[in-house]
Amino acid sequence: MTDTRRWGALGAISLATFMTYLDNNVVNVALPTIQRDLGLSVSGLEWIVSGYILVFAGLMLVGGRLADVFGRRRIFLIGLVVFTAASLAAGLSTGGGMLIATRAVQGVGAALLTPTALALLTSVFPDPRERATAVGLWSAVGALALALGPLTGGLISERWHWGWIYLINVPIGVVTFGLGLWAIRTGPPERVRRGLDVPGLATSGLALFALTYALIEGAGAGWTSPAILGAFGIAAVSALAFTTIEIRSREPMIDLSLFRSRVFSGGTLSMGLWSFGVFGIYFFTALYLQNALGFSPIEAGAAFVPMALLMAVSAAVAPRLERAAGTAPVVAAGLALMAVAVFGISFVGQGGSYGDLLPWFLLYGLGGGMLVPLTTAILGTLPAGRTGIASGVLNVSREVFGLLGITLLGAVLSARQSASLAEGAGQAVAFLDAYRDTLVVAAVIIAVGVPVSLLSLRIGRSPRRPAASAGRPAVPVG
Repeated sequence: MTDTRRWGALGAISLATFMTYLDNNVVNVALPTIQRDLGLSVSGLEWIVSGYILVFAGLMLVGGRLADVFGRRRIFLIGLVVFTAASLAAGLSTGGGMLIATRAVQGVGAALLTPTALALLTSVFPDPRERATAVGLWSAVGALALALGPLTGGLISERWHWGWIYLINVPIGVVTFGLGLWAIRTGPPERVRRGLDVPGLATSGLALFALTYALIEGAGAGWTSPAILGAFGIAAVSALAFTTIEIRSREPMIDLSLFRSRVFSGGTLSMGLWSFGVFGIYFFTALYLQNALGFSPIEAGAAFVPMALLMAVSAAVAPRLERAAGTAPVVAAGLALMAVAVFGISFVGQGGSYGDLLPWFLLYGLGGGMLVPLTTAILGTLPAGRTGIASGVLNVSREVFGLLGITLLGAVLSARQSASLAEGAGQAVAFLDAYRDTLVVAAVIIAVGVPVSLLSLRIGRSPRRPAASAGRPAVPVG
């Protein structure tokens, strides 16, 4: 593959990632406008967001396996078509049911795209140094999507019809498809699986669907309600069945012995804790900016831009830091900066201004971008033939931990707010007290990743070089 095609392929992979990341957070600021226009209940509004996450997380491992069986390029292009077509339908929706259904189909497309796009980077950039540069650029594009998501949602909800938050994916998807069709070239060896492992796909999908459903609906239905307990039970039984099937399978979907690896298991947990913090800070701080500080949707979206732009810059520089200092110190420092930043935000009260928040936002962005080496470290120990499904595992970890960030922190916020209201506090004061306590909890959980990463990622300063020479290249994950 020529240099022009390789970097064109990186452009297609990055644009696909940009779309799926943007879709994760563009809708939050626009939800009140959608609710008024479509006359949705609160439950219906929640499913606009959670329906996408439910399908996305539930089918992520399936997407990785399909890529390993039928070829990464083919599944990447199919996922792109599905996601783009579903975005068009979502933007043209005239009712809540249609919007929720098309969001679920978007989740199918994203589940095919995400692990496949990441696995493609291995075959496109076999040279470790070039791959490190590509990882930094790809991660920077992902961070840029996090920056533009809230701002785009706020701008559209105030100035245009809300449908454009989905319709903007259509021209991006068309351009990405054309670029990918031309630039992405993979040889016959990239198809590395002969069978689908249908029992493994079914049990893993059921376990993830049930777990995600329980996390989404638990706060509303009650954590001890029969439906939620039943969903957790189904998730546990399905996970046990999946484990049994994989142990006995000739060609398992996931080699469970990978989790005996200190780097893989500890790194995956560190990735999850990072996701816990990123999802939580965006979701609840968007509410804080509008409910406590009186920001408009556009102002609330714009407030995140400096943080995410610095995260993009930090992500591009992180591979160089890793080569100088090693993986474990860089990742641990990134998580530590994030934890300190979240804790610092908790001290900004009702009378605070954006100037009070900005230093902490910037510190958070700096730390968030420093976790780029984590991905290459985790997958640098894996055979190239498992990159598709391994990317799926890491992306599932990211999505489920992110959902935990929203769900568990939401439960803390709700309980604390109810207690304050019961004590006679006003609505605004109760929310602010609850928000600040929630941030403290989040900071503690993120900080757990510091010792985890220091203990699990002691792999030297250049883990990718030996992996490459052994035919075991790494793949980046968000």
